[in-house]
Amino acid sequence: MSGCAVHTQLPGGKPVAVSVNGVAIVRETIVREMQHHAAAKPIAAWQQAARALVIRELLLQEARRLAVAPQPISDAEGRRETDEEATIRQLIEREVVVPEPDDESCRRYYEQNRARFRSLDIYQASHILFAALPLDKEAYAQARADAAAVLATLRDNPDSFEAMAKAYSRCPSGSQGGNLGQITTGQTTPEFEQALTKLAAGELGAEPVATRYGFHIIRLERKIDGQTLPYELVAERVAGYLRESVRRRANAQYIARLVSAARIEGIELAGASEMRVH
Repeated sequence: MSGCAVHTQLPGGKPVAVSVNGVAIVRETIVREMQHHAAAKPIAAWQQAARALVIRELLLQEARRLAVAPQPISDAEGRRETDEEATIRQLIEREVVVPEPDDESCRRYYEQNRARFRSLDIYQASHILFAALPLDKEAYAQARADAAAVLATLRDNPDSFEAMAKAYSRCPSGSQGGNLGQITTGQTTPEFEQALTKLAAGELGAEPVATRYGFHIIRLERKIDGQTLPYELVAERVAGYLRESVRRRANAQYIARLVSAARIEGIELAGASEMRVH
């Protein structure tokens, strides 16, 4: 939860006692929890782990106070909740009211974020791959030189692209004259995709494009621009986004109220006043 600061020592140092309403969270438990909190530095993972455990303990205490009995459920893959997971889920479902977004709110969000509801651009492209791994410096340099030489030939004789692809490309598409078919965002490497976006239909790339696979000569055959999808097609997606956004905010505010009413030692969490919860 944003606005939290942890005053617990690094693993190996002398830890500050962390407790929630007198219930201690021992150092070993925090250390075990750290594996679930990736961070650039150990202190950050330690802080995130301590914060998560304090919030979990706070929620479990509140669930016991309200006599919430766990009723675990399983997902579509057969994974079953633990009793603690079920207890916390049921507490949140019972205590946190999430209003359903109305049509006016959904339409307003759609109009303000139309770019998010645009179909992907479609590229029909061909390429010639000169394969080499960047770590093999000699092979990589040779692939670069070969690509530059073939590209120079193609500038003088563009109609030979398919023949050159069949002769030189180390991609399976070479047998089809380099034709990759239709490509959308995320289907190629970032470098390849960026090069595609700079080409006009029928244009040959000015330079070989370096990727982790080697060097590519790229030709864009055709581009089909994406279109903004009608509101009716994305209305449920918009409602789902707004619903999730409100749910996260309501959950955070609920926890902030619990924090304000609790006695928490060894760690500081944002309470109701800091989150402007009334």
